[in-house]
Amino acid sequence: MTGDKVTVITKDNFEEVVNGTDKPVLVDFWASWCNPCRSIAPVMEELAQEYDGKAVVGKVNVDEQGELSARFRIMSIPTIILFKGGHPVDKIVGARTKSDFSKMLDKFI
Repeated sequence: MTGDKVTVITKDNFEEVVNGTDKPVLVDFWASWCNPCRSIAPVMEELAQEYDGKAVVGKVNVDEQGELSARFRIMSIPTIILFKGGHPVDKIVGARTKSDFSKMLDKFI
């Protein structure tokens, strides 16, 4: 998709994307068959644009990245984890409003 600012995260680039920055990294663990995941996808895109340069917004497809899902004990989706300095610092399970995710990011910028 052209203009997509949300970074696709895999086990191969996870360390680089999440640990390779001093910015907070908001990671959406999702799946294509998950309706709530699809409903927040446009919100993640908006956040990626609004926080460009201040934070990184990424997504992990749990069906394709089982290793990462297991590593962060993803039991239900969507699960959104905020990383700072390579460590999880906040987490939301389930679809929420854009302002909930903004508040989460703002705490760590």
